[in-house]
Amino acid sequence: MATQARSIASLTVSFGLVAIPVKLYSATVSSERLSFNLLRQKDGSRVKQQYVAVNDGKIVERSDMVKGYEFAKDQYVMFSPEELKALEDATSHSIDIGQFVPLESVDPLYFDGTYYLAPDKGAAKPYTLLATALRKAKQCAVGRWISRGKEHIVVIRPLEDGLAMHQLHFKAEVRDLKDLGIEPAAVSEPELKLAQQLIDHLAAKRFDPNEYADEHRARVQAAIQKKVEGKEVSMAEAPVTIKGGGNVINLMDALRASIDARGSRPAGLKERKAPKRAAAQSASRKSARR
Repeated sequence: MATQARSIASLTVSFGLVAIPVKLYSATVSSERLSFNLLRQKDGSRVKQQYVAVNDGKIVERSDMVKGYEFAKDQYVMFSPEELKALEDATSHSIDIGQFVPLESVDPLYFDGTYYLAPDKGAAKPYTLLATALRKAKQCAVGRWISRGKEHIVVIRPLEDGLAMHQLHFKAEVRDLKDLGIEPAAVSEPELKLAQQLIDHLAAKRFDPNEYADEHRARVQAAIQKKVEGKEVSMAEAPVTIKGGGNVINLMDALRASIDARGSRPAGLKERKAPKRAAAQSASRKSARR
């Protein structure tokens, strides 16, 4: 039985002279994540974490701790809780929209947290108006929001039945791909054609999350249930990990084998019909062989 979603904040979305009271909800369900506790092996007793001073190895209580910033190797400037509080931005209950942009212009690299926005009491009409207008204009709203002393860039986009808000990273928080030093490699036209055929073979009109199941979670849950029932968990039940070897296979052979293995699919992906273009190409190849 699904639990009733609880609002985590009351906010106001503002653009121009329009103010829309909304309720903020988390879009993800943390209870769906499996977590383990640390125990002492001999008797299963829970263990707790303690902080130890590096200088003398003595345990430090939380009441004796302050935060510090390392400005040089092993050199810190300390800040009291009061000093840090004074540096924080005051939490804002308003999301101030500054501009509207096409959603595709926002690189997913910048996406951080995801939330739902629902209309507060008496705000159904302006809420629906904003969602409908964004949908028709094919735009999303970009604004600023201050939460827990930190400023965030947010994007508000229309869903089929409401609005979603994505918290974004700032530019300085996203590493530049150039830092990885990726060297370009030459790709031949035949290799590109085979790769395109493989893409066509696995292509779908849109991403459907229902086609993907969390197989790892299912395996862990099954193992937990066996433990609860006092049964042994066989190591043979664990998935086989394929490690990369030193041999480099021929790229063309790998692409052809991938296309020929029509029954194979990525883990968790359901069977789907091949696109018309891929089917036509396959039929043409078969006729040529005859």
